[in-house]
Amino acid sequence: MAYDEELADRVRAAVDGAGLVEEKRMFGGLSFLVDGRLAVAASGRGGLLVPVGAGHRDALLAEPHVEAMVMGGRESRSWVHVLADGVRTDAQLQAWVDRGVATVRSPDPPGP
Repeated sequence: MAYDEELADRVRAAVDGAGLVEEKRMFGGLSFLVDGRLAVAASGRGGLLVPVGAGHRDALLAEPHVEAMVMGGRESRSWVHVLADGVRTDAQLQAWVDRGVATVRSPDPPGP
C-alpha cells in the first residue's frame, strides 16, 4: 500500500517552519526529516509513524488509535504508529507532528 498523499500534504503543512525539512521515501512511506532527523512519516500502512522515546511509548499505547510500530517483525521501543483515525483533524495531526519534532530535538533522540 502506498502512503496517503493527502496525509503527506497535511504533514508537509504541519512541519512548515519547524526548521530545515527534507522529505525522503523510506519504509514504504514518506518520511519528513527536520534538521536531519526523522521526525514523522506518512506510513505506507496508513496513519503516521512518530518517534516518542522509549520512556513515553508505553503510556501512549494506551491512547486511542495508537499502536506499536512494527518493522521487520519487531516492535519498536521508541516509535508508535498512529492510525488514520488518530490524525483526522488538523489539531490531532499537529499534536503528533509537534511530538515527533520535539522528540528528535531532545538531547537523547530515539533509535528504532
